[in-house]
Amino acid sequence: MKPETGSSAMTRLLPGIVGATAMAACAPVPPAQAGSPLVGSWGGQHVGLVIGPSGGTVDYDCAAGRIDGPLSVGRNGRFSGRGSHTPGTGGPERVGEVRPSYPAVYSGSVSGGWMTFRVDVPEPAIVIGPYRLRRGAEPILMRCL
Repeated sequence: MKPETGSSAMTRLLPGIVGATAMAACAPVPPAQAGSPLVGSWGGQHVGLVIGPSGGTVDYDCAAGRIDGPLSVGRNGRFSGRGSHTPGTGGPERVGEVRPSYPAVYSGSVSGGWMTFRVDVPEPAIVIGPYRLRRGAEPILMRCL
């Protein structure tokens, strides 16, 4: 029997490698445990969220936000935190321009690797969302012009 060459051995192993890689990519994300901090990056249509141990940032198509403290997941997978919401405007930012920010409540729920997320801005009475985000996904944003 003739020994296999490197390329024929790779051809034989390739389907197994591809299958194992695909299965690893589809492996379930462990659910958030009640009382555990909600950290990581999350992305979806028109929104991106990055949460750290002391707060987070939100990017929308034409706005931004800040979460001013850690978020913890409750027994039912729900979370809520306070922060600020800053609407964007079209066109370039002027040097020294300070955009108005409004107090906001960021809330939602987590189930596995998915999050439902919304923003309530009491004054001027705006609700943004709900959005559906996936842990580790890149946000899909369309910046205002």
